[in-house]
Amino acid sequence: MLPAIRLISKAAELAARRHNGMARKGRGNEPYINHLAEVANLLATATDGADAELVAAGWLHDVIEDTDTTRDEIAQRFSDRVASLVVECTDDMSLPKAERRQKQIADAPHKSPGAKLIKIADKISNIGARIHSDPSAEELEDLADYTGWAEKVVAGCRGGNGALDRIFDDTVELARSTL
Repeated sequence: MLPAIRLISKAAELAARRHNGMARKGRGNEPYINHLAEVANLLATATDGADAELVAAGWLHDVIEDTDTTRDEIAQRFSDRVASLVVECTDDMSLPKAERRQKQIADAPHKSPGAKLIKIADKISNIGARIHSDPSAEELEDLADYTGWAEKVVAGCRGGNGALDRIFDDTVELARSTL
Protein backbone atom coordinates (compact mmCIF):
# COMPACT_ATOMS: atom_id res chain seq x y z
CA MET A 1 0.00 0.00 0.00
CA LEU A 2 1.09 3.57 -0.65
CA PRO A 3 2.37 5.70 2.25
CA ALA A 4 -0.47 7.76 3.78
CA ILE A 5 0.42 11.15 2.31
CA ARG A 6 0.86 9.68 -1.19
CA LEU A 7 -2.42 7.79 -0.96
CA ILE A 8 -4.33 10.94 -0.03
CA SER A 9 -2.52 13.11 -2.56
CA LYS A 10 -3.15 10.58 -5.34
CA ALA A 11 -6.85 10.39 -4.40
CA ALA A 12 -7.14 14.19 -4.46
CA GLU A 13 -5.51 14.32 -7.88
CA LEU A 14 -7.80 11.64 -9.35
CA ALA A 15 -10.86 13.33 -7.83
CA ALA A 16 -9.82 16.66 -9.33
CA ARG A 17 -9.13 15.21 -12.77
CA ARG A 18 -12.34 13.17 -12.92
CA HIS A 19 -14.51 16.04 -11.67
CA ASN A 20 -12.74 18.64 -13.83
CA GLY A 21 -15.24 21.20 -15.10
CA MET A 22 -18.05 20.01 -12.83
CA ALA A 23 -19.75 22.60 -10.66
CA ARG A 24 -21.62 22.16 -7.44
CA LYS A 25 -25.37 22.70 -7.56
CA GLY A 26 -26.56 25.94 -6.08
CA ARG A 27 -25.95 29.61 -5.95
CA GLY A 28 -22.19 29.93 -6.15
CA ASN A 29 -21.53 27.58 -9.07
CA GLU A 30 -18.38 26.64 -7.18
CA PRO A 31 -16.07 23.93 -8.51
CA TYR A 32 -17.23 20.47 -7.42
CA ILE A 33 -13.75 19.67 -6.12
CA ASN A 34 -14.41 22.09 -3.24
CA HIS A 35 -17.08 19.69 -1.93
CA LEU A 36 -14.72 16.72 -2.15
CA ALA A 37 -11.96 18.67 -0.39
CA GLU A 38 -14.34 19.64 2.40
CA VAL A 39 -15.51 16.05 2.93
CA ALA A 40 -11.91 14.76 2.99
CA ASN A 41 -10.86 17.52 5.39
CA LEU A 42 -13.78 16.80 7.74
CA LEU A 43 -12.74 13.14 7.81
CA ALA A 44 -9.06 13.95 8.34
CA THR A 45 -9.91 16.34 11.18
CA ALA A 46 -12.44 14.03 12.85
CA THR A 47 -9.98 11.12 12.85
CA ASP A 48 -6.94 13.28 13.64
CA GLY A 49 -5.38 12.07 10.39
CA ALA A 50 -5.22 8.48 11.61
CA ASP A 51 -6.99 6.83 8.64
CA ALA A 52 -5.50 7.69 5.24
CA GLU A 53 -7.74 5.23 3.39
CA LEU A 54 -10.84 6.89 4.86
CA VAL A 55 -9.61 10.33 3.80
CA ALA A 56 -8.77 9.02 0.31
CA ALA A 57 -12.28 7.53 0.07
CA GLY A 58 -13.65 10.92 1.14
CA TRP A 59 -11.93 12.51 -1.85
CA LEU A 60 -13.34 9.81 -4.11
CA HIS A 61 -16.78 9.21 -2.58
CA ASP A 62 -18.69 10.55 -5.64
CA VAL A 63 -16.31 9.45 -8.40
CA ILE A 64 -18.22 6.29 -9.40
CA GLU A 65 -21.62 7.95 -9.51
CA ASP A 66 -20.37 11.11 -11.26
CA THR A 67 -17.84 9.68 -13.76
CA ASP A 68 -16.96 6.49 -15.62
CA THR A 69 -14.53 5.42 -12.88
CA THR A 70 -15.02 1.84 -11.72
CA ARG A 71 -14.61 0.03 -8.42
CA ASP A 72 -11.83 -2.10 -9.96
CA GLU A 73 -9.90 0.97 -11.02
CA ILE A 74 -10.10 2.42 -7.51
CA ALA A 75 -9.04 -0.89 -5.96
CA GLN A 76 -6.04 -1.13 -8.32
CA ARG A 77 -4.93 2.47 -7.81
CA PHE A 78 -5.56 2.67 -4.07
CA SER A 79 -6.78 -0.35 -2.12
CA ASP A 80 -9.71 -2.70 -1.83
CA ARG A 81 -10.86 -0.88 1.32
CA VAL A 82 -10.89 2.53 -0.43
CA ALA A 83 -12.86 0.99 -3.31
CA SER A 84 -15.32 -0.67 -0.92
CA LEU A 85 -15.92 2.58 0.96
CA VAL A 86 -16.53 4.46 -2.28
CA VAL A 87 -18.97 1.79 -3.49
CA GLU A 88 -20.83 1.95 -0.16
CA CYS A 89 -21.28 5.69 -0.65
CA THR A 90 -22.36 5.46 -4.29
CA ASP A 91 -26.01 6.01 -5.15
CA ASP A 92 -27.69 4.05 -7.92
CA MET A 93 -28.38 6.95 -10.26
CA SER A 94 -30.77 4.82 -12.32
CA LEU A 95 -33.30 5.05 -9.47
CA PRO A 96 -35.65 8.03 -9.13
CA LYS A 97 -34.50 10.67 -6.62
CA ALA A 98 -37.17 9.81 -4.03
CA GLU A 99 -36.21 6.13 -4.16
CA ARG A 100 -32.48 6.94 -3.86
CA ARG A 101 -33.21 9.10 -0.84
CA GLN A 102 -35.31 6.41 0.85
CA LYS A 103 -32.60 3.83 0.12
CA GLN A 104 -29.97 6.02 1.81
CA ILE A 105 -32.13 6.23 4.95
CA ALA A 106 -32.77 2.47 4.99
CA ASP A 107 -29.16 1.50 4.22
CA ALA A 108 -27.42 3.94 6.60
CA PRO A 109 -27.51 1.78 9.76
CA HIS A 110 -26.00 -1.16 7.83
CA LYS A 111 -22.98 0.65 6.41
CA SER A 112 -19.43 0.04 7.58
CA PRO A 113 -18.09 2.44 10.24
CA GLY A 114 -15.99 4.27 7.63
CA ALA A 115 -18.85 4.67 5.16
CA LYS A 116 -21.01 6.08 7.96
CA LEU A 117 -18.39 8.76 8.64
CA ILE A 118 -18.20 9.63 4.93
CA LYS A 119 -22.00 9.94 4.80
CA ILE A 120 -22.02 12.31 7.79
CA ALA A 121 -19.20 14.45 6.33
CA ASP A 122 -21.00 14.54 2.96
CA LYS A 123 -24.24 15.72 4.58
CA ILE A 124 -22.39 18.40 6.60
CA SER A 125 -20.84 19.75 3.41
CA ASN A 126 -24.09 19.63 1.44
CA ILE A 127 -26.14 21.38 4.13
CA GLY A 128 -23.45 24.02 4.55
CA ALA A 129 -23.45 24.72 0.81
CA ARG A 130 -27.19 25.40 0.99
CA ILE A 131 -26.93 28.06 3.71
CA HIS A 132 -26.93 31.54 2.18
CA SER A 133 -27.42 35.07 3.38
CA ASP A 134 -30.63 36.52 2.00
CA PRO A 135 -31.93 33.19 0.65
CA SER A 136 -34.76 33.04 -1.85
CA ALA A 137 -37.96 31.17 -1.02
CA GLU A 138 -36.81 28.33 -3.28
CA GLU A 139 -33.42 28.15 -1.51
CA LEU A 140 -35.15 28.06 1.89
CA GLU A 141 -37.43 25.26 0.74
CA ASP A 142 -34.44 23.29 -0.61
CA LEU A 143 -32.49 23.83 2.63
CA ALA A 144 -35.42 22.65 4.78
CA ASP A 145 -36.05 19.62 2.55
CA TYR A 146 -32.40 18.58 2.33
CA THR A 147 -31.71 19.12 6.03
CA GLY A 148 -34.74 17.09 7.10
CA TRP A 149 -33.74 14.23 4.85
CA ALA A 150 -30.07 14.41 5.86
CA GLU A 151 -31.04 14.14 9.53
CA LYS A 152 -32.82 10.84 8.75
CA VAL A 153 -29.76 9.47 6.93
CA VAL A 154 -27.35 10.59 9.64
CA ALA A 155 -29.56 9.10 12.37
CA GLY A 156 -28.46 5.72 11.05
CA CYS A 157 -24.79 6.72 10.92
CA ARG A 158 -24.21 8.30 14.34
CA GLY A 159 -21.99 7.08 17.11
CA GLY A 160 -18.74 6.37 15.28
CA ASN A 161 -17.17 9.77 15.85
CA GLY A 162 -18.46 12.25 18.43
CA ALA A 163 -16.68 15.20 16.82
CA LEU A 164 -18.29 14.59 13.44
CA ASP A 165 -21.70 14.06 15.08
CA ARG A 166 -21.32 17.45 16.82
CA ILE A 167 -20.28 19.22 13.63
CA PHE A 168 -23.36 17.78 11.92
CA ASP A 169 -25.59 18.95 14.78
CA ASP A 170 -24.03 22.43 14.68
CA THR A 171 -24.53 22.60 10.90
CA VAL A 172 -28.19 21.57 11.24
CA GLU A 173 -28.66 24.17 13.97
CA LEU A 174 -27.18 26.83 11.70
CA ALA A 175 -29.46 25.71 8.87
CA ARG A 176 -32.52 25.81 11.14
CA SER A 177 -31.62 29.31 12.29
CA THR A 178 -31.66 30.38 8.61
CA LEU A 179 -35.13 28.95 8.02
